Amino acid sequence: MANLREIKKRISSVTSTKQITRTMEMVSTAKIRRALERAYNAEPYKTALTDVMLTVAQDAEATGDAPLLRTHEDVRRVLVVAIASDRGLAGGFNVAVERETEKIMRSCSRKGIDCEIITCGRKPSEYFAHRGNRIMHFEGLSADPTFEQAEMIASYICKGYAEGRLDRVEVVYHHARNRVDQELRVEHLLPLDTEMVALARGPRRNEDEAPQRISSSFKFVPSASHVLGELVPSYILTVIHQALIDSAAAEQGARRKAMNSATENATAIITTLNRTYNRVRQASITTEINEIVGGASALEE
Repeated sequence: MANLREIKKRISSVTSTKQITRTMEMVSTAKIRRALERAYNAEPYKTALTDVMLTVAQDAEATGDAPLLRTHEDVRRVLVVAIASDRGLAGGFNVAVERETEKIMRSCSRKGIDCEIITCGRKPSEYFAHRGNRIMHFEGLSADPTFEQAEMIASYICKGYAEGRLDRVEVVYHHARNRVDQELRVEHLLPLDTEMVALARGPRRNEDEAPQRISSSFKFVPSASHVLGELVPSYILTVIHQALIDSAAAEQGARRKAMNSATENATAIITTLNRTYNRVRQASITTEINEIVGGASALEE
């Protein structure tokens, strides 16, 4: 059995760890409110743009002559945008994104399709540095993503798809449903499918609510396909930006949950160690008393 000094040292160590995890939990709790508000404030524009796109897409003339509206019959190259965190200590937040991205990569490999990766966050950037074809990476921006970051990603996607270098684009990220729950999403971005546009919804949106098509009759100038082609780059930029800030909110929620669990585990360990410490101390005192009594009896004899 461990001696009292070793147990006391371990109690002190676990107590220090508990203070750290408790502090990180409080910091994440403070940050998550601001992150969710940012995602909430960005949602109306994305929702309105989605509704307008669906309204234009249902027009009979919107057949899709623009490069971004074409569906590539022969899929030869797929791009995956993996959005995770710069830091760890967030449970399975980063691992889930990495595993889902690898799942897509393996699926493409079995079909003989090349797979490119854009990583957002230091953790996925380091993980995919020597796994697959990482063509672009961003670090230090996961907690506070910028619009410029979304513009760079969207510009590469639009240019690559229009030139025929990309045939399909997927986005892997966590959606912050609320302060507690996060949901891993694989969002299909290109080729544009009006039935899948409804998946791009913000964190406060009712998950069962369908996108709304404006029922009025419009005349599009010069044509519906031209208007839709002009809307697609803005839509792609908006989806990427929403995914980045949505992931930032989910990261804080995941870290708060992980640190809360760690704090509770540390409390349980400290309770067990204190019980062990008292038991060992009691046994030590009992042994000393027995030795004293035994010595006194020997002197009397």
